[in-house]
Amino acid sequence: VQLQASGGGLVQVGDSLRLSCAAPLRTFSSYAMGWFRQAPGKEREFVAAIGKHGSTTLYQDSVKDRFTVSRDNAKNTVYLQMNSLKPEDTAAYYCARTRRITPVREAGLYDLWGQGTLVTVSS
Repeated sequence: VQLQASGGGLVQVGDSLRLSCAAPLRTFSSYAMGWFRQAPGKEREFVAAIGKHGSTTLYQDSVKDRFTVSRDNAKNTVYLQMNSLKPEDTAAYYCARTRRITPVREAGLYDLWGQGTLVTVSS
């Protein structure tokens, strides 16, 4: 089983992008989901996460006023709406599943990962 992230691309500063992560999991609605990113030469970092019902969210401080995480359990999909993009948002973005029901930021608590989708913000 794989998580399939999509929606990345090359954009300009201030633009928006919406990432999607399709998760063909029978238990998708039972667990929280998260987004992480890894910029070239840097360690992977937490971006955002959402609880199993979608009512609780968690964000990295640098994105919380610009990014919105959401999910559609009927479609087994989690989204990351990214607005006001900055060059420092350039990274490969990964979605992941945790066995927790509430959002968590620790990468070690996620047990299923998708391939990355590349976001490049040009100035």
